[in-house]
Amino acid sequence: MKRFVPWIALIIALLIVASVVRQCRNDGAANYQTASVTHGAITQAVTATGTLNPVVNVQVGSQVSGNIAKLFVDFNSQVKAGQVVAQIDPALFQATVTQAEGDLANAQAALELAKVNGTRTQELFARKTSSQADLDQAMANLHQAEANVKIKQGALDKAKADLEHCTITSPIDGVVISRNVDVGQTVAASLQAPVIFQIANDLTKMQIDANVAEADVGVLDVGQDVDFTVDAFPTRTFHGKVVQVRNAPITVQNVVTYDTVIGVSNPDLKLKPGMTANVSIIVAQKDNVLQIKNAALRYRPAEGGPAEMSSAKAASGGSPSRTPGGAQRGAGRDRRTSDRTVYVLSGGRPQPVQIKTGISDGVVTEVIEGLKEGDRVVTAELASKSPAASPPSNPFSGGARRFP
Repeated sequence: MKRFVPWIALIIALLIVASVVRQCRNDGAANYQTASVTHGAITQAVTATGTLNPVVNVQVGSQVSGNIAKLFVDFNSQVKAGQVVAQIDPALFQATVTQAEGDLANAQAALELAKVNGTRTQELFARKTSSQADLDQAMANLHQAEANVKIKQGALDKAKADLEHCTITSPIDGVVISRNVDVGQTVAASLQAPVIFQIANDLTKMQIDANVAEADVGVLDVGQDVDFTVDAFPTRTFHGKVVQVRNAPITVQNVVTYDTVIGVSNPDLKLKPGMTANVSIIVAQKDNVLQIKNAALRYRPAEGGPAEMSSAKAASGGSPSRTPGGAQRGAGRDRRTSDRTVYVLSGGRPQPVQIKTGISDGVVTEVIEGLKEGDRVVTAELASKSPAASPPSNPFSGGARRFP
């Protein structure tokens, strides 16, 4: 038994030395947070906000000024094309029509007299009992009387049109979504037609006018699927399709956006005009693809040795135009593939690996080549222990006061 005591002591000493060496290495090395490369579905979408509006929204106004005598419809009333919806007091316009009719009758009487005088003057001129000047004057009076009849007829037609405009009718079939006047209120149509009603043609078919940023408008196309939510139904997701991307820019405080029209079906009438929609326009979607966390694309070692830095430079192609995130400066957001650099944990140290990425949903990114499922990529570097850290100081040593 005494023969094995030295060997046992030697083994114990070696274990202690190995433990101390491993502890020292662990104290000097950093700890890394990693994530596995997995398979899954990725949906790339462009987010925006917009307002729900009817596809056809007609503002019904008044072409004449006056007091509102009657209102025949109210909010949410169903109307038909040609149906009377409001009536302006027609008394003044009826009086104008009566006056215009009298003026026209007076002009017609003057025309009849001018015709008689013209015919008589022609007969006298043929008998050589009237001068050429008298004949010319008679014919001029006849033409003036004819023109005056046309003027009075036009005034009568205008007065009748104004009288007809006192009766306001609906131009389309639909539902009244807004009423802006009350009975007895005066509307003035001097500069522009006042809006009395807003009538939507069909609320079962609506549209979203979404403002998409100029950086994202390049990936939009007609026919793309759209998912959106509204605050009134936060747990329900509605669907639509892009029907138009308008070219007119909208600039607000130097921010340029483009109006993207999204067609929406609303058979149950849950969606109402004016609601704010949080829109996600699906521009790309893939199932069962290799993916990594986006944090792995942003990670870069805080400090590294010359070999590690040279390896990272070689992995990234040594191009100075690369940003710290691995993406090229000026690369368009509509690029479907790009070369990036990630760090794979190997032998306790991160090793740079160049990969080719695809679409991203903001959380994970597709990996086209460069990695395989199960690889551990570094996403963050945790705080490391310093081997030179001094032990906690004794509050009773050093400058502490000594008591006798």
